[in-house]
Amino acid sequence: MRFTELEIAGVWLIEPHRWGDSRGYFMETWKKEEFESHVGHVEFVQDNESMSGHGVVRGLHFQRGRMSQAKLVRVTQGEVIDVAVDLRPGSPTYGRHVAVTLSADNARQLFVPRGFAHGFVVTGDCARFQYKVDNAYAPESEATLLFSDPALGIEWPLDASEMLLSEKDRKGALLSDLITGFDEL
Repeated sequence: MRFTELEIAGVWLIEPHRWGDSRGYFMETWKKEEFESHVGHVEFVQDNESMSGHGVVRGLHFQRGRMSQAKLVRVTQGEVIDVAVDLRPGSPTYGRHVAVTLSADNARQLFVPRGFAHGFVVTGDCARFQYKVDNAYAPESEATLLFSDPALGIEWPLDASEMLLSEKDRKGALLSDLITGFDEL
C-alpha cells in the first residue's frame, strides 16, 4: 500500500496494490501493522456501508466530544468526491478541506481523523460506500456542517439542481456558527 499524507495533517490517502490476471484481482484493503506504521494506532470498532444514487450528498457529518470518530473510507462500486473539513480547535488548517475522488476503479481510501466533518457526493450512477469507524454512532453527539457553506470553498462537481440531500443535511450549520466541542477529546 502507498500512504500519502495530504495537505491537512492527519488526513491520509491510501492506495492499495492490486494484483490481477485473467481471473480478476486481489488486494489487501487494510493491514494493521502497515496502517499503524504510517497513520498511528486506531482501534476500529464498527464497519458501515451505504448505497446511494447519482447526485446524493451525504454530509458533512461529525460527532462531538468524546464520541468523535476517525474514519477509513472507500468505494467498492461507483465513484464519489469525498470531502473532509478540519474542525480541530487551534488547528492551523481549521475550516480548510481536502477533496479526493474515490472509486471502485482507483481503489483509493481516505483516512479522516477525529475532529473532522466528512461527506461525499455520488458522481456516477450509484456508489457503494464503506467505512470503518473508531467509535460507535451516537445520535446525541451528531452534528452536520452545511455542505454548501461558502466559507468552506468546496467546489462540488455537480450543480445544486442535481444534488439530493436529506433534510438534516440541507439544514447543516455554518462554520461561523459552529461550536465543535472537539476540545473535549
